[in-house]
Amino acid sequence: MQTLINTQVQPFKAQAFHNGQFIEVTERNLLGKWSVLIFMPAAFTFNCPTEIEDAADHYAEFQKAGAEVYIVTTDTHFSHKVWHETSPAVGKARFPLVGDPTHALTNAFGVHIPEEGLALRGTFVINPEGIIKTLEVHDNAIARDVKETLRKLKAAQYVASHPNEVCPARWKEGEATLTPSLDLVGKI
Repeated sequence: MQTLINTQVQPFKAQAFHNGQFIEVTERNLLGKWSVLIFMPAAFTFNCPTEIEDAADHYAEFQKAGAEVYIVTTDTHFSHKVWHETSPAVGKARFPLVGDPTHALTNAFGVHIPEEGLALRGTFVINPEGIIKTLEVHDNAIARDVKETLRKLKAAQYVASHPNEVCPARWKEGEATLTPSLDLVGKI
């Protein structure tokens, strides 16, 4: 299996519902700031609204970290408008709800389920140059905890600005990092 880590996001064009409007989202929107793409199977499901609400509840933290959040499902932007208007959880979203009815994005990011026409739960942290720095993909029955996504975003930002350091397991912003060296081998 080939990984997407450290690869450039490929060109794409999609429609989204964002703050009461339909907008176009392309790979160019991901340039110049950190981005988090959160793929979900489909609108009007039972587990997806819990994840959108979790992301909405932490959206200010993403913004403070200089990142934009994009929720992507295999539905249309029209469906996202109605979903936003009818679900109290989804209605909290102030970030773009991106439609991918052609499955171009789910295929490009390797989260498409062909036999179902849906997406797996995939999360991608992308740097300001459009390079994928983290990815997580798992079964649709398991919802994510966006606090872990925030932790990974901050770790990716930290190592980007401190290229000679690494973030150890369970690292959180402000905690000690490691500087790889021969002296550390076998000592941790």
